[in-house]
Amino acid sequence: MPAFRQVGEKQLPNPVLCMAWSPKRDLIALANTTGELLLHRLASFQRVWSLPPSEHTGKEITALAWRPDGKILAFSLGDTKQVVLCGVEKAEILHVFPMQSSVTCMHWMEVTEESSALSSFYNSEDESKLFLPKLPTLPKSYSTTSKIFSEEKSDEILNLMGEVRLNVLVLGGDSGFVELYAYGMYKIATLSGVSGTCRSLSLSSDLKSLSVITEVRSADSNSQICYIQLDTRLLSDCLPEVTRMARKFTHISTLLQYLHLSLTCMCEAWEDILMQMDLRLTKFVQEKNTSTQVQDEFLELLLWGQSSPELQALLMNQLTVKGLKKLGQSIESSYSSIQKLVISHLQSGSEALLYHLSEVKGMSLWKQKFEPLGLDSAAIEGAITAVGSFSLKANELLQVIDKSMKNFKAFFRWLYVAMLRMCEEHVPPELNKMTQKDIAFVADFLSEHFSENEELFDRKGKYFNVERVGQYLKDEDEDLVSPPNTKGNQWLRFLQESTHLKESPLLFPSFPQKSLHFVKRMMESVIEQCLQKPAEVIGKSVKQAVFLPLYTGPESSESTPRLFELPSLWNDKKAKMHHVVFCMPEVSPCKLYLLRRGTDPNRHIPNSVMSIHLRHHLDNADEDNAAAQTNYLHSCLDARFYDDEMLTVVLQGSEEDNRRRVLAQLPLASALSCETEFSWEPNLRLDQQSSAIPSHGLVLGNQWRELENMKAQFVAVNGIRKVACVLSANLRHIRVFEMDVEDEDDEGAESQNASADRDGLDTTMTSDGPEEESVEAKGGERGGGDAFRKTEEQLESEEAL
Repeated sequence: MPAFRQVGEKQLPNPVLCMAWSPKRDLIALANTTGELLLHRLASFQRVWSLPPSEHTGKEITALAWRPDGKILAFSLGDTKQVVLCGVEKAEILHVFPMQSSVTCMHWMEVTEESSALSSFYNSEDESKLFLPKLPTLPKSYSTTSKIFSEEKSDEILNLMGEVRLNVLVLGGDSGFVELYAYGMYKIATLSGVSGTCRSLSLSSDLKSLSVITEVRSADSNSQICYIQLDTRLLSDCLPEVTRMARKFTHISTLLQYLHLSLTCMCEAWEDILMQMDLRLTKFVQEKNTSTQVQDEFLELLLWGQSSPELQALLMNQLTVKGLKKLGQSIESSYSSIQKLVISHLQSGSEALLYHLSEVKGMSLWKQKFEPLGLDSAAIEGAITAVGSFSLKANELLQVIDKSMKNFKAFFRWLYVAMLRMCEEHVPPELNKMTQKDIAFVADFLSEHFSENEELFDRKGKYFNVERVGQYLKDEDEDLVSPPNTKGNQWLRFLQESTHLKESPLLFPSFPQKSLHFVKRMMESVIEQCLQKPAEVIGKSVKQAVFLPLYTGPESSESTPRLFELPSLWNDKKAKMHHVVFCMPEVSPCKLYLLRRGTDPNRHIPNSVMSIHLRHHLDNADEDNAAAQTNYLHSCLDARFYDDEMLTVVLQGSEEDNRRRVLAQLPLASALSCETEFSWEPNLRLDQQSSAIPSHGLVLGNQWRELENMKAQFVAVNGIRKVACVLSANLRHIRVFEMDVEDEDDEGAESQNASADRDGLDTTMTSDGPEEESVEAKGGERGGGDAFRKTEEQLESEEAL
């Protein structure tokens, strides 16, 4: 019986560029050449969802990484130079941020170090909930068109926060580009001094060092693969402070995203008003062909109660009484929606922003702890001022909405009564009364909205103008067409006349000539500058501790994604070491090499370099035919760390038997116990002194399986979930395996779930398509069918007896 159980196989329509297993569930993410992101589950390799390429993000996925809790998937886009955070449950894009360079590799790790200061912070992290109300859920989209964010987004946005324990997303790219993002959102370090293009990254879980595999191209176009270890000691020494600062800035980034989505909903509500106007009032105004202006005829109707035959015909035929009533209700509803969004979303989000920025300012004043991390109190004060200006502008918009609603209500009420009289219908007594104030509101409405002054034309050049509120929601740099009238405002006059308060830092500037969008963009840029300073300071503290040139890289074929190529990195959390596994096919094609470095760059590691000779016999011959067994030479096509003590490898037979491909588990115990020390010549590459590297034989036991009818080339594994995925050389043929099957059978750990697992497996094997169900419903837990298989084996053994 083969050592590993195959649970799925599929021929994919498009070549796969990168693949990564979820750290928590039996889910694997795939990115193909069309820019599509796919999520499959282990059982029968069933597809959970697919995320097609978008014009808003990009179409060329270059790298994948899972957040350690398995709830967020990050992927980078080469054509637009962006990084996207995607929610796993609903395939929803939650956050997008731009990069200076194209990302070629990424790694998302979780910090495992503990301290008393961190424990107290974990317990008190949610104290903001005691002082701040819960942010209300964003409404469903008004428009069903091209928005990449769907309904009820705020709950998903708040999921970006994740767990309190610090996790770091490491991004690498061309020209030594390396950046670290706390919680995947807040940039805490921009590193410099790394030579070449990053091929692989691994940040140690104790934050003491960062391992980087780079490809350095020389003048003669030859590439050299190098191992670089960067000392990130400042992050580990100041771990409690870094966690506190990063958590606060992640709150701030999440709130900025929340405000952005709130403003998007407001703009959609405003576009709904414009659409209603275009359908009815604008068409009504355009069809009027008399020499007098619409405004004059309406004023005549308002003052004398008489209208021209043309106006009466237009009102009765185009608008109608029922249409006017419906129009008034829809416009009032849209105005109310905008007003509610301002009060419940913009204002509450701004208050939360001020709260968190004020706490960050308090941190910055504790110079002993936070000054080494680059927190600047002056920059944070500027950010607080910018948020205050945004709150003032939102409050100003509220006042404008209130006035516009009064004008709209008065106009539609008056016009409704006038049309009822034209029809000689009964006018309700409550509508018949009209005060002097109501007449003033109607006159204001007519002068503002039916003017033919060029300055008051809306963007479509039509005669009906509704820009009093809409001008605040335009994403433009121009000044407001109709700024609020501040004449006679006693508070403003008092400020202008006061020499002490005029330039007081305690007062937020109001920007009366600018739109809400303009002030929001200004606030975002000020906060972004405030966030950049720590990344620069921490980045400058990172120094290169180790630079080891390994070998000259073979020319990669265009069809092979760089992400699949060796070397592969691994962080041993218990032993606090970095592992690098690689091959040097041009020097010794039948050997696999292992390099080990301590996460502390100053720590000496014995037998830091070793090799494993890939010679083994794979025939299952009897002992009598032992002499007939032949040793096979293998070359390693791909190798990934299954766990701290095991490698998963794809082996290829020798030239005489080139068709044989083998998936094997390679224990490292014997190789790691070697006491032979390798002396590295500092002026030579490793491949130039490979003959002096200690070598060990291949130990497989029964942990191998021949991959028949498949030209296997690459493998992705997850030792925690005990799963592997093998990809063919043409990048389209995939097989999925459960590893350690026999161990689970002996333990019988899942026998109690036999019937449920079997039902789940049968269900998944009968359907295969782009089902849009949640990940939880798709059965994220592994082991569907192990106990069932065990029962079958017992029945077979009983029949044999």
